Amino acid sequence: MKTILDTIVDMKLQEVAAAKTKIRYSDFEQFEHFGRACNSLKTELVKPNFGIIAELKRKSPSAGIINATLDIQKQGEYYEKSNVAGISCLTDSTFFGGSLEDLLLLRKSVTTPILRKEFILDEFQIFESKAYGADVILLISEILSAEEILHFTIIAQSLGMEVIVECNSKISLEKINDSVDIIGINNRDLHIQKTDIQTSRDLFKFIPNNTVCISESGIKSKDELYELDKIGFNGALIGESILKSTDTNFLSQLTSIKSSVCL
Repeated sequence: MKTILDTIVDMKLQEVAAAKTKIRYSDFEQFEHFGRACNSLKTELVKPNFGIIAELKRKSPSAGIINATLDIQKQGEYYEKSNVAGISCLTDSTFFGGSLEDLLLLRKSVTTPILRKEFILDEFQIFESKAYGADVILLISEILSAEEILHFTIIAQSLGMEVIVECNSKISLEKINDSVDIIGINNRDLHIQKTDIQTSRDLFKFIPNNTVCISESGIKSKDELYELDKIGFNGALIGESILKSTDTNFLSQLTSIKSSVCL
């Protein structure tokens, strides 16, 4: 039975194929940000404070509309002033309401490390990420082979970017190579769109020692962050809880948590 993840992958392959007919790899070299030195998210995540990667997204398959009128520049500047470790920018249009233009606008607005959150299936998207100002790319192990993850990691790092590989199971963790910069445990099963923070609790013990790792999705409180820190995570990626919060101090409270992790 076809899942939402299968549908997204099918559509993404079509989008990439169409994009490759309009632009060549060599064209990316002319983009303003292609030659820019990237900022390190990994370095931010090993600082004394527990690292928060704050996300920008308008909607999602699991939550529906989150913030249809999201101002990328204003929200990005707010995140930076709140001392987040990084900013995650969704660029998928159909399912998340994002765009490459969002990434470009965000890059012009902040110096904080930016993660391009996208369903990367082709090396073309890695060059595209660099050209539009990303510092970090996301590789989803559920939709890639171990060989593809290694290949894409080598390309991204050769362009100066860092790589997060996202996993939701022990099997997907086994696809990761030693060169990956950051491991992300996604608490959301992308096939059925069910979220359970227990996934991070269960999978942390399989992460190699001295590896920078983050927990992603479904995190709603400081207490959960304290627990993740105690387990050994360096940070967490949070989107909906921040974007939906009416507490103006919510994000600053999250970024003030001291880390107990020593690498």
